[in-house]
Amino acid sequence: MSETATPPTRLVWDLPLRVFHWCLVVSLAGSWITHELGVQWFEWHVRFGYLTLVLVSFRLAWGCVGPRHARFASFVQGPRAILSYLRGGSPTVGHSPLAALSILLVLAVLLAQAVTGLFANDDIFNNGPLYGYVDKDTSDTLASLHRRGWDVLKVLVGLHLAAIAYYQLVRRVDLLRPMWTGLKPAEAVPPGEEIDSSRVLLAVVLVILLGAALGAVVATAPEASMSFF
Repeated sequence: MSETATPPTRLVWDLPLRVFHWCLVVSLAGSWITHELGVQWFEWHVRFGYLTLVLVSFRLAWGCVGPRHARFASFVQGPRAILSYLRGGSPTVGHSPLAALSILLVLAVLLAQAVTGLFANDDIFNNGPLYGYVDKDTSDTLASLHRRGWDVLKVLVGLHLAAIAYYQLVRRVDLLRPMWTGLKPAEAVPPGEEIDSSRVLLAVVLVILLGAALGAVVATAPEASMSFF
């Protein structure tokens, strides 16, 4: 009995991008759970906020220096490309022009959410690690934005999950497996469109630098409520 040949595949999503994606899932879940568990979990909520901030900062940098399909220049396009895609344009190897809008919006909201949390307070026991840099009124405003931002995030996450379900069940396009393995069927990736390197060392250096920068800011903050770790 002959074995079924494994269909050929090509590498599209680099390892750092995939690690970023799944770490972000963990970070958002952890932020939500620690918030729901109450003030006694505040320190862990802040730590997940740190993780989110480093991850988003990394993705913004990776969008400039990462491999081909991770770069914003490869998928962020204008209204004409988006309309063409909506009208049934050719499928894309990487992110579609429509997905680009979602990615930019999610990154912007996550960045705002992480930054406002650094300065927020809960009017009870806890303050954000950079609370000492602003006055109470400013902190209250940022805390309000932080709370509202979570409502926006829940909507965006819901839309993201709905889009994945639509592609999986209706269009029969598997989005999850490629984001786990990095591989797509060879017939969906024209020659020359695959990537040959994940630039892992560059990604590690970026994460270390971003983490060190955030740690330095937190460590030198006046009246910081907790350490970086």
